[in-house]
Formats: sequence, C-alpha cells, structure tokens
Amino acid sequence: MTYAVDRVWEELAYVAYYLHWDLDKILDLEHPVRNRVIGEIGKIHTRFTDES
Repeated sequence: MTYAVDRVWEELAYVAYYLHWDLDKILDLEHPVRNRVIGEIGKIHTRFTDES
C-alpha cells in the first residue's frame, strides 16, 4: 500500500508546526504512531481553542 505524498507532507507540516520537531524525527515515526500524535495534537488544539 502506498501513502499519498501530499498527505505525508500535510502530516509532517502539522507535527512540525505544533511540536517543533525536525523532519527526520517525524519521518522516523511509524505511520500509526504519527497518526496518533496528530490526533492528540488535534484534541489539544481543540481544547485550547474552546477555552479561549
């Protein structure tokens, strides 16, 4: 199974923006782990947005 290149770049940018991780660190994550990190970032972002 291949993963869309554009989608990978979206995930990289999202994690890099919120966690300030470098590209190599993000790419080292297995896909399910990266998706989990993205989900958790989204929950935190939503919670902070709702509180302000």
